Amino acid sequence: MQSFMNFLVEIIREPAIFLGLIALVGLLLLKKDFSSVVSGTTKTIIGVVILTQGTNILTGSIAPLTEGFNLMYDIPESEVAPALGSDTVLSEYGTEIGLAMLIAFAINLIVARFTPIKHVFLTGHMLFWFPFIFVAVGVENSLSNTQIILFAAIMTAIYIIVAPALLRPFVRKVTGSDDFIIGHPTTILSLISGWVGMLFGTKGKSSEDIKFPKSLEFLREISITSSITMFFVYFIVSLIIGFDSAATAFGADQSIFIFSIMQGILFGAGLTILLLGVRMMLAEIIPAFQGISQKWIPNAVPALDAPILFPFAPNAVLIGFIVSMITSVATIFITGSLGVFGFVIVPLTITCFFEIGTAAIIGNGTGGLKGAIAGSATAGVVMVLLVGISVPVLSGTVSDWIVIFGGNDFSLWSFIGDTILKILP
Repeated sequence: MQSFMNFLVEIIREPAIFLGLIALVGLLLLKKDFSSVVSGTTKTIIGVVILTQGTNILTGSIAPLTEGFNLMYDIPESEVAPALGSDTVLSEYGTEIGLAMLIAFAINLIVARFTPIKHVFLTGHMLFWFPFIFVAVGVENSLSNTQIILFAAIMTAIYIIVAPALLRPFVRKVTGSDDFIIGHPTTILSLISGWVGMLFGTKGKSSEDIKFPKSLEFLREISITSSITMFFVYFIVSLIIGFDSAATAFGADQSIFIFSIMQGILFGAGLTILLLGVRMMLAEIIPAFQGISQKWIPNAVPALDAPILFPFAPNAVLIGFIVSMITSVATIFITGSLGVFGFVIVPLTITCFFEIGTAAIIGNGTGGLKGAIAGSATAGVVMVLLVGISVPVLSGTVSDWIVIFGGNDFSLWSFIGDTILKILP
């Protein structure tokens, strides 16, 4: 039984296999012929693999910037010293995490089948990481193993049911359809960006309507624009902190000029690959999911990973990343100077790109270009504050993880979970 459960957890944690199985089931329910089933399933898996590889390239291309910003603003290493650490929690509480994940997903299917909340959370790796966070909260509050499983399962179920539903109308505004919604820890930041976009944005001019003179029309290609932008980000940071310091911070084994060029090109290549994977995967998973929607869960839609939204406003993604890096680093510097939190927060480049890049698309959907800028600027500030409130909650377990991947729903919901446990008798 334990081996079977571990096998199920392994399948769900692997996005390509998990979504490939969803496509397979959907195509079989639609009674497609053998060739169509094999083709649709395989293309879904390949599309997800391409998307994942693009994501990995993007993450690798922006990760060195964290240390560069640390030097620029004289931000020391994090002073948080967790008692356990994320690796220990994963190894010691893997069974609890897996059981909570499977129970939460089962609850999601039941709710989608019998209530008006019609979506199925299919972002497999996030189905794993949310129980991981809630298990850590349970450990922090000295729950028994059984209590940890129940708490993590219930909180994960509430999250994967509520969060995508809250974001659904904003996603619909961006895509113009209800074919899919977003199941990703960007929810709180995207909601804030959407609300700010409605307040301060203007619906007339979209981030995708930016005009370029004829001689600069090549900038309309997001792969070129993103490459050039990231080159300048790396090179300007290097100019400020000094080329020798930059080489050490970035781990560069070549001249900073060449390193900056290659990081820019790497970023553009990663984004191009990611967008190709998104298009390929969507072309297969959306039609295939109709089989599940028609036969098992009427009117249900899939809740998918945030990069699925990137092709709808790629300029906004870049705007969100750059603007949020500026506002978040400024917030880190101010809060650190004032000693607001009592510990050091480092720049969260990954959250700025994926979560706030998505938030900028939502802000663009509600308020155009100004909405994307204002929304992502606000989200950048909120991101730092969310890290600030979540690190103390997880200081004895996975604070090492949250200072890198937090500032989003992981941070907010760990705080919510901890507050609930503190209130309960």
